[in-house]
Amino acid sequence: MGIKQGLSQRALRVSEQVQRELAQMIATEVRDPRVKGVTVTQVEVTSDLSHALVRYVHPQGYAGQVDADAGFKSVNGFLRHGIAARLTIFKAPLLHFEYDKTFEEGMRLSALIDSAREDDARVVAPDGKPVEASDDEPVEPVSGKQV
Repeated sequence: MGIKQGLSQRALRVSEQVQRELAQMIATEVRDPRVKGVTVTQVEVTSDLSHALVRYVHPQGYAGQVDADAGFKSVNGFLRHGIAARLTIFKAPLLHFEYDKTFEEGMRLSALIDSAREDDARVVAPDGKPVEASDDEPVEPVSGKQV
């Protein structure tokens, strides 16, 4: 794991500890169904350890974000109290929850790449030479304009 720019070793250690503890509490102690099944993907703690940005994904994807946000607002105090009890720090950070969109963005980009490869496979033969159009199959121009 590389060191993030501007964060101290202590802030990085606390971030990792907070992530582990939150994942454990959500899985075993939180009873709010809006938060059940949520996966904590990343925690970033400020250098003064006063705030923690918690990124998460929901099993229902982006569609479950609104419910999860409301659930986290409801259990925020419980989670912060649990962090304070489990970690040896003077004051537990304020928890801020944010849906992690990187998974959906990654899947969207992967689908675009797959689509582009399929398009290339239709236009280019395996030997790398362009496929010649037969009289039966019209070739569509790349620009999308009709000729």
